[in-house]
Amino acid sequence: MPKITLHKNGEVHVGEVKDNTNLVVRAGIRQFPYPNLSYKCGMGKCATCRCRVISGGEHLPEPNWKEKKMLGEKIDEGYRLACQLWISHDIELSQDVD
Repeated sequence: MPKITLHKNGEVHVGEVKDNTNLVVRAGIRQFPYPNLSYKCGMGKCATCRCRVISGGEHLPEPNWKEKKMLGEKIDEGYRLACQLWISHDIELSQDVD
């Protein structure tokens, strides 16, 4: 099971998820990373779930068109939209304070 590490507000939240899991879907049904992950639409239209990938990004697919549209140059800084990712490997993320 993939291990998820989420850095936010000076705290570190760690949990495991089933293989091929979307973190926003899990947060929406009140499972880890709920309540620590910020999100809204879950469809790549608002960028509220924007996270910077600290480690594990090599296992993610290339950013899709929604991520490119919403994140622009932030992609080059390691940012991704959590709602567009299906996690199958350990990953460490940081989410900016809104």
